[in-house]
Amino acid sequence: MRLAPPITCDADVSEGAAWLAEGEPRFAMALAQTGPLPLRLRPPGFAGLLDIIVGQQVSVASARAIYTRLVAAGLDRPENVLRAGDDGLRAAGLSRPKARYVLALAERDFDFDALHCLSDDEAIAALIAMPGIGPWTAQVYVMFCLGRRDVFPSGDLALQEAARGLFDLPARPSPKDLSAMAAAWSPWRSVAARLLFAYYQVLKQKEGLS
Repeated sequence: MRLAPPITCDADVSEGAAWLAEGEPRFAMALAQTGPLPLRLRPPGFAGLLDIIVGQQVSVASARAIYTRLVAAGLDRPENVLRAGDDGLRAAGLSRPKARYVLALAERDFDFDALHCLSDDEAIAALIAMPGIGPWTAQVYVMFCLGRRDVFPSGDLALQEAARGLFDLPARPSPKDLSAMAAAWSPWRSVAARLLFAYYQVLKQKEGLS
């Protein structure tokens, strides 16, 4: 199995964006409004997955504040998480379920390095096998911590809402429908996701979305 080269720099994102804009005029229109897309890469490993878990179902501002507190307390390292326990994680702002998931992750001694040798689907499956790691979390990790270029988390509400607005859909597409749409954006679905995340911010300003 030969893996595609990962996204590692802004030039890779720009290449993918240009390819998408050439094949889909609405992406070209969106890029004209968003400007250059962010790289959005995160460090792989425990800290990167912790960052994504913290961001589940909370605002970006809340996630940043909680993750900053965790890092300041050294709780981005599994050995410190185990010492802090549930009480320490809860004091840093994690909900009870998230504290439980992070503790389980710290106890597991998961081999994050091994993910680099796996296909996208294999890496996602390995992550989902851990408690509290669902498809969205695993896909976002593979996209932004491993830099894979052709992953698309179709269950993300912001991506669904951005697709609704950009493609003039009558309603927010279901994960299944959005996944089917995204098939046409391969081999750069991870850049399509970056574009739609950026376009969602444009829509929020236009439509007052929360």
